[in-house]
Amino acid sequence: MSVVDLPRYPFARAGSLGELCSLVHERCASGERTVLLAGGTDFMAEVSQSPRRDGPLPLVVDISRLPELGAIEWDGRTLRLGAGATYRELAEHHAVREHAPLIARMTSDIGGPTIQARGTLGGNLATASPAADGVAALAAYEPTVVLASVRGERKVRMADFHTGYKRTSRADDEIITAIEVAPPPPGSPWHWRKVGTRQAQAIAKVALGAVAALDGTRITRLGLGMASVGPTTALLPKTRALLVDGSPRDVDLAQLDAAVAADISPIDDIRSTGAYRLHVAKALVRELVRSLANL
Repeated sequence: MSVVDLPRYPFARAGSLGELCSLVHERCASGERTVLLAGGTDFMAEVSQSPRRDGPLPLVVDISRLPELGAIEWDGRTLRLGAGATYRELAEHHAVREHAPLIARMTSDIGGPTIQARGTLGGNLATASPAADGVAALAAYEPTVVLASVRGERKVRMADFHTGYKRTSRADDEIITAIEVAPPPPGSPWHWRKVGTRQAQAIAKVALGAVAALDGTRITRLGLGMASVGPTTALLPKTRALLVDGSPRDVDLAQLDAAVAADISPIDDIRSTGAYRLHVAKALVRELVRSLANL
């Protein structure tokens, strides 16, 4: 599918978030399919690679101009990232660069300038691809996903949002409106590493995002997100448990490798092999620990 194919699809544009919630609810109740189009980077790729389904085409609803979805706000405690904010907007926003620098850094590794100008975190979350760079970086901040529907607003911890391969806990008539991040103390260390065929414009073989807080040499907080090593973005709970409340200088590397291996389930696919992904995942976590030990 290309842009020239879009006229085949029924099309609408929502004038407000409330109007959008009502439209999606009504269509869900009648069993009609709806596609919410912000950047369209995932939708265009999905349709071009999948055979056309039988039955009517879904209604494509342009949500790219809704101000409720595009805002980036900092209230002194919480950074609220609009689900429709583009990667370029995230990279350039002063509050993101100051309070969530990992997210700002990650954006430069997503595709090329065109993707960065159109793609959104909301789209990454909704598509629920385990290879999404944006989700791996977000996971390191242990954020909350904000959902809206005709029933009102609901918040879900990101750790509970992705329930399986390309599956989420979002109800069919709910819309992702924002992601809320409670940043660690200013100056807290963060780490981003993406391993792929090229520096950018390639899906990661493995990517790791990490945000830590230290008290002296003791790790007091550690958020982790790893892409392309399982059916969902891996949060590495066993690895985190091994590291938190200890010093990175005292980590047993054999135990660390074992914890990483227990946390992930990499597979062979067109981009890489499970064995290579396991090797890289262990190396990236070791790299993170070394960087924390050297602070």
